[in-house]
Amino acid sequence: MAETGGVREVKSAGRTVQLLELLAARGDQPARLRELAEEMDVPRSSMYALLQTLIDRGWVRTDVTGSLYGIGIRALLTGTSYLDSDPRVRAARPYLDEASDALGETIHFARLDGGDVVYLATRESHEYLRPFSRVGRRLPSYAGALGKALLAERPDDELPLPEGPLEPLTPKTHRDRAALTADLARTRERGYAVDREEGVTGIVGFGFALRYDDPAVDAISCSVPTARLGAAGREERIVAVMREIREKIEAVAPRAAGSATQWR
Repeated sequence: MAETGGVREVKSAGRTVQLLELLAARGDQPARLRELAEEMDVPRSSMYALLQTLIDRGWVRTDVTGSLYGIGIRALLTGTSYLDSDPRVRAARPYLDEASDALGETIHFARLDGGDVVYLATRESHEYLRPFSRVGRRLPSYAGALGKALLAERPDDELPLPEGPLEPLTPKTHRDRAALTADLARTRERGYAVDREEGVTGIVGFGFALRYDDPAVDAISCSVPTARLGAAGREERIVAVMREIREKIEAVAPRAAGSATQWR
């Protein structure tokens, strides 16, 4: 059994968290009892009992037949509480609005979690509305401007990358470490990351690490459809505004040493 800080992991708690993360990762694809039991390598009877407990408490939902399972509304309430209680998200929000008003494009605030970035706040462009909210969604750090801005804050031998080839999201996603590390070197030189359709086809991103931590764990970005980048000076304008927004957020966001609560 795994240990954390010298304390033995509680098996039932670990299994519960694993199940919730598995259901969350499936998105809008519900799972059957057999699939969940096989994925987690537990008896169906044990999985059924766990599912029923979580259904009763609102963490898991099921369809009218009782045969399909998905993440429940309690997960949303907990996630919202995380965003509401985070002082850096609160500090950044008015400046995300300022960037959105100044540029008319989509602005993101995200945090590094292992090898992924998780979107914590988004201001959508009125010109290019997504059919879903990015908040709470994950993206591999190597496949976008937000993640590359944060990877560039770390030595190449300490990058939180998966083993083996990098899984591409688009035909332009970096597939090997050599290409990625060369890109990160350019990112360090210019001071921000550029993602040219590496995460989403047709979208260019400009990412800026927020350096109130060392190394940075938060970043902001501006996402722009390629069709709107043709005007002379457009990229330079975006970079100038986002640099200014970064400085404003860094000036007001609580630093680790000065925070009332030290999270880890």
